[in-house]
Amino acid sequence: MSSAKPTSGTNVGEAVPDFELLDSNGQPWRLSEHRGKVVALVFYPKDETPVCTKQMCSMRDNWADYEASGAQVVAVSVGTVEQHRKFAAHYNLPQTLLADENGEVSKLLNVKSLFGGSQRAVLVIDQQGVIRYRKSVMPIFRPSDDEVLTAIRQAQN
Repeated sequence: MSSAKPTSGTNVGEAVPDFELLDSNGQPWRLSEHRGKVVALVFYPKDETPVCTKQMCSMRDNWADYEASGAQVVAVSVGTVEQHRKFAAHYNLPQTLLADENGEVSKLLNVKSLFGGSQRAVLVIDQQGVIRYRKSVMPIFRPSDDEVLTAIRQAQN
């Protein structure tokens, strides 16, 4: 395991590298197809765990605010397409869940957890594909919806 950190595309002010993942319906989702919109990538460690479920359900409960922001807001975790489909159905989640099954995007964006999977993190990317907000938190905590929505609004200006 290398301790070297990626040198570009992962820090605030840098252009984020393009990637493609499958959503919970098995459809491809490519970052570059959302250029021109602010994109919020909300990384969470695992489906059906207490803190992750609270985080995703809080996003659901505030979904009208996320939609009103005009941003493309997606949640990313290392589960499979099928696990994400079941998780979304179980909690009636409106947000797109992306399956980073092998942790490649978590590694690419430097949010890979030492325990496998991803950290609990948020990256907000502006219309030109530049990271404007980045925050990782301890797995037992979660970023508030107000914090994410504020970061989205700031990236739009």
